[in-house]
Amino acid sequence: MPVRSMTGYAQVSGQVGGQLGFSLSLKSVNHRFLDLHFRLPSDNDGMEMKLRRVLKERLSRGHIELTLNLERAGGTAYSLNRELVAAYIRAFRDAAREFGIVADPDLNAILRIPGAMDASGPPADGEFESVVLVTVGKALARLNEMREEEGRSIDLELRERMAHIEKARAAVAQHRSTVLDSYAEKLKSRLHELAGTQLDPDRIAQEVALLVDRSDVQEELVRLHAHVKHFLALLDQGGEIGKKLDFLLQEMNRESNTLLSKTSGLAGEALNITERGLAIKSEIEKAREQVQNLE
Repeated sequence: MPVRSMTGYAQVSGQVGGQLGFSLSLKSVNHRFLDLHFRLPSDNDGMEMKLRRVLKERLSRGHIELTLNLERAGGTAYSLNRELVAAYIRAFRDAAREFGIVADPDLNAILRIPGAMDASGPPADGEFESVVLVTVGKALARLNEMREEEGRSIDLELRERMAHIEKARAAVAQHRSTVLDSYAEKLKSRLHELAGTQLDPDRIAQEVALLVDRSDVQEELVRLHAHVKHFLALLDQGGEIGKKLDFLLQEMNRESNTLLSKTSGLAGEALNITERGLAIKSEIEKAREQVQNLE
């Protein structure tokens, strides 16, 4: 299954009989979960439930807006919503009496009230619902085509980011042995300074442990390499991998932070490691911007 972006748009038109046409659009943007919103003509609660089920079967994540607009042919008959109009007129006259205002309701204003004029609704025989459900399938296919196309672009960029991280990681590994030698010299110098006083074995052990711990970044390099391999494997796998990739990037960022903390305040070859560590963090942040768009 290909990698998909969560951003896309699709619109499909349909026709029922000779008098009623409609357009159905799907708009998708980023979201942590699958968040569905519907804009349907009135009295279509049953259809909304079926549409919701279809969308859940075909989509995993994203803020999805489905809009269904009716397009009636000329000559469509409209009827007056008498209950709504009568309620408005009663409220108008009650307010006029209460506040001592002499005025009559404006018919033009009344007819502009949403729902005051009703056109004949969709066919009640189920034909309209069936056609809409078929049409939403076509819209979903187009939406996913667009999401997959954008997903391919994101996939290429993420692979490029991982290649940059691996290159920087390999450079850190090359400088590691030199940095260890530098720490060894510092250790010898420190022990030489302590030789003029009474040596405390515990103090020597503490000095050694501190220097070794601060010098060796091998563990971080190994874990970083493993995370990159896992990241690329997930891209090869495809499908709904956005959350997994985001988690791996958090782990990579943690390793790069530890790597930088171990070389903080050091000069010489350690500065090369710091430079590469900062480059790794930059690539991770760029990758995270793209991963946020994946399903």
